[in-house]
Amino acid sequence: MSTPTIGVLALQGDVREHVKALTDAGAQARPVRRPEELDQVEGLVIPGGESTTMSKLAVVFGMLEPLRAFVRAGNPVYGTCAGMIMVADKLLDAREDQETLGGIDMIVRRNAFGRQNESFEAAIDVAGIPGGPVEGVFIRAPWVESVGGAVEVLATYDGHTVAVRQGNVLATSFHPELTGDHRVHALFVDMVRGDRQGRA
Repeated sequence: MSTPTIGVLALQGDVREHVKALTDAGAQARPVRRPEELDQVEGLVIPGGESTTMSKLAVVFGMLEPLRAFVRAGNPVYGTCAGMIMVADKLLDAREDQETLGGIDMIVRRNAFGRQNESFEAAIDVAGIPGGPVEGVFIRAPWVESVGGAVEVLATYDGHTVAVRQGNVLATSFHPELTGDHRVHALFVDMVRGDRQGRA
């Protein structure tokens, strides 16, 4: 199997953990901080962190429009937690100046599962991932309020949608990079391989 090159947006958040998870899942992973570095990767992970800070830093570093163009071009993108917020078309309870990249026709509620001290772990059945439930780590996690017709719901927890996919864009409310179970990252690596084959 080929080894795709996948970037991890390194403006803020748990970048190192995603780089390790992607590497363990069979990809060559590298941090991405500048627009020109987007041209060197075949897919991109947008990590957890603080979504308002991330969107501000994207503007400061001149990354917002290049990131939007990367998504619009159909490149594979995977957002976890704050990354899910970043790939949402619409947000609830967001600051007026908060920017998103779009990519998934969904409405996301920020911090829906509560504050930092209400973080928790739960076993999550994710469609398309064999081998039983994955361990989901929820830290100030969002959930998906509603989705458009083109969006595939991959997982729910306590009645709320926590994993979705639309085309080449994948998003989870939880942090699989913190568990040592790299099956979600392996799914994304396979998406990137499939996209490469489709463009060949």
